[in-house]
Amino acid sequence: MKALPKSAAISGVEYEGPEIAIYSKAPKILLDDGDRIKSLARKMRKRIVVRSAPEVRLPHDEAESTVRKLVPEEAEITSLDFDESRGEIIIEAQKPGLVIGRGGSTLREITRQTLWRPSVQRTPPIESKLIKQIRYIIQSEAETRKKAFREIGRRIHRSTLVENGWIRLTAMGGFREVGRQCMFLQTAESNILVECGVNVGAPSRAFPRLDLPEFNIEDLDAVVISHAHLDHCGMVPYLFKYGYRGPVYMTAPTLHLSTLLQLDYLDVAEREGKVRPYRDRDVKEAILRTITLNYGEVTDIAPDVRLTLHNAGHILGSAIIHLHVGDGQYNLAYTGDFKFGRTRLLEPATFTFPRLETLIVESTYGHPTDKMPPRQEVERRFASIIKNTIKRGGKVLIPVLAVGRAQEIMLVIEDLVTKNRIPRVPVYLEGMIAQATAIHTTHPEALSKKIRELIFHQGVNPFLNDIFVQVDSPDQREEIVEGEPCIIMATSGMLAGGPSVDYFRLLAPDNQNTLIFVSYQGEGTLGRRIQKGWKEIQMRDREGNSQSVPVNLQVETVEGFSGHSDRKQILNFVKRVNPSPEKVLTCHGEASKCLNLASTIHKALKIETKALMVTESTKLK
Repeated sequence: MKALPKSAAISGVEYEGPEIAIYSKAPKILLDDGDRIKSLARKMRKRIVVRSAPEVRLPHDEAESTVRKLVPEEAEITSLDFDESRGEIIIEAQKPGLVIGRGGSTLREITRQTLWRPSVQRTPPIESKLIKQIRYIIQSEAETRKKAFREIGRRIHRSTLVENGWIRLTAMGGFREVGRQCMFLQTAESNILVECGVNVGAPSRAFPRLDLPEFNIEDLDAVVISHAHLDHCGMVPYLFKYGYRGPVYMTAPTLHLSTLLQLDYLDVAEREGKVRPYRDRDVKEAILRTITLNYGEVTDIAPDVRLTLHNAGHILGSAIIHLHVGDGQYNLAYTGDFKFGRTRLLEPATFTFPRLETLIVESTYGHPTDKMPPRQEVERRFASIIKNTIKRGGKVLIPVLAVGRAQEIMLVIEDLVTKNRIPRVPVYLEGMIAQATAIHTTHPEALSKKIRELIFHQGVNPFLNDIFVQVDSPDQREEIVEGEPCIIMATSGMLAGGPSVDYFRLLAPDNQNTLIFVSYQGEGTLGRRIQKGWKEIQMRDREGNSQSVPVNLQVETVEGFSGHSDRKQILNFVKRVNPSPEKVLTCHGEASKCLNLASTIHKALKIETKALMVTESTKLK
């Protein structure tokens, strides 16, 4: 209050999650003098945002009318929504650059005339109903969200009690194993959960060890999620079922994709007669308390911890999590699942950080035999398998992860068809692939430079090619299987449930067909058994009757499309990480891979390495 002019008529200063919000009845004074706020933020070392007091904002209809007058028609505004909790007007347009104006001039004018803060988004070419639902939840629960953010803010900005305290990390899942990724970071001041996943393929190891004595949900300050795959985020709503009401940090694409996968996980559990570990309303609670961050944005998440997310190159919105503990006393980076190589879909992972003492790295493909062939060779082999199958009148089944792998394979197939390297046949998409692809088109800024160039400057969106056909009903499956040669992309990627299992049952007896695995097949899954060469599988048909299915179709594994780094890429990443870490921990890999990778890094870099086991803790400082 001392730093701000009385003429700004400050009506309130509130904590809003990691930000401090200044509410003003005359916000133009503060907005016109941006340097004053920047100076104050630097001095306080906090993120500060200026909002107009609710009573001075224009009513919705007047604000909308003003926006439409200020923005040229060529911008093609498709929707306007209001977020009361943040005082924002969300403007969706075909050409967002025209809404922003030269140097942000139109945005500033919208703010001055309406006293709402404009948030501009590109209209996605494929509408996502889920994103609309998430926006509706956030807008309709504005007061609940505002109250929650103020409580979160008070907790983040509480006074620290201990200087230069201890730091400890406990492995609660996903160490010397793949699935249920979860680790618990404790400092003298704070308790932070990094990841909270589920292992859908292993009932005995399905959930993270939240029963460990170190963990008390009432003391939890924050949850940080690297990306949307269920083995990293599937149990976040479970925390809310048992009373957690703190923040969850992730990127915006991760919020959209994780919500999609969590709801599907509940649907599948119900269809298969399994216990649902949480309810739909717990997913909603998680949405209301999620704080989305952009790459590179530094945020306080506890009195002594700052968080920055960096591109991980694995799937849309995936992040390397960098935690800065104390006043620069200790820094750790956790790669999550990462790709240190270029793909069609995404840019490679970031490897430069401000400071770094400990690096936690995935080991999915950390064994000496885990070598991925060059991408050109991979695509050539992939094209050859498809071409030969279609030529003999068969059908190609590609089980895929709905998020990430599906879109990568779609881009590859679209390119192969466009260049006449494979026949132009229908590519049937079933499961959540279409919904996940719609979310990808909503966040083109997070895709690779090449795809952005195609979409923004050449007007070509590969995801919209007419070879792709959405399957809307399970009743269509038998017709597709009995029809003309085609390609079928269906979830799940490990044949651990979902439509791919039914397609496999229908296609397996015919030796003209081909099954192509393009992703990791977890131990204990149907996919792994088929990959090992099982020639007969006991399965249930859609009526629930047990039947013996002969596996006569051609089974191929095409490695190289993975969103994970292979061993060579992991080692290159660890060697190139800047600054060099003092300690490396391995996780997210079978026991032999975690141990072997840790040993190799230790010998190569002469630094301390560890392959923690689940339930084991290590002192970082």
